[in-house]
Amino acid sequence: MWQMEKDLMPPPPSDARIALGIDPGTAIVGYSVVMARGSELSMLACDVITTPAKMPLAQRLQIIYEGLSKLIVTYKPQEAAMEELFFAKNARTAMTVGQARGVAMLALANGGLSVAEYTPKQIKQAVTGYGGADKNQVGEMVRILLKLTAIPKPDDAADAAAVAICHLNTATYAANLLRYNRS
Repeated sequence: MWQMEKDLMPPPPSDARIALGIDPGTAIVGYSVVMARGSELSMLACDVITTPAKMPLAQRLQIIYEGLSKLIVTYKPQEAAMEELFFAKNARTAMTVGQARGVAMLALANGGLSVAEYTPKQIKQAVTGYGGADKNQVGEMVRILLKLTAIPKPDDAADAAAVAICHLNTATYAANLLRYNRS
């Protein structure tokens, strides 16, 4: 778990943007809080929310909702992003992950955040420059971009960091493009 202690966390600079990245799941939800100040990125928190496999789905979804709500209160992100649902061969898994995504979106909306969504290919492209990158390549670029000593673990946490990085870079690019087109 990589987490800056709340008491040790200075208030963010006025020009900073804080984004919460989420890699949704029912058993494991990866999350990462990343701060951008210009092109400089830094990690504020990166970990997972886990739910017991034998627990009823409704209670698992409640744990996810409460965990994400607590993160929003603690780190006060201004932006949020989530990986879009990738439809695997198992429809049942896709449905439960979809329910977890819905609960995550509800927590973000109740926290006053809009949610940007990115496909796995868009995230890989934004972080590594190659939409077909593997997990190791993505993890290593997350480590490099956030100036970490190691790749965040588990993979779900590293994936959430990649989502946050993708969003911060993509949103900045889109805003600059819009400004350019208006002038």
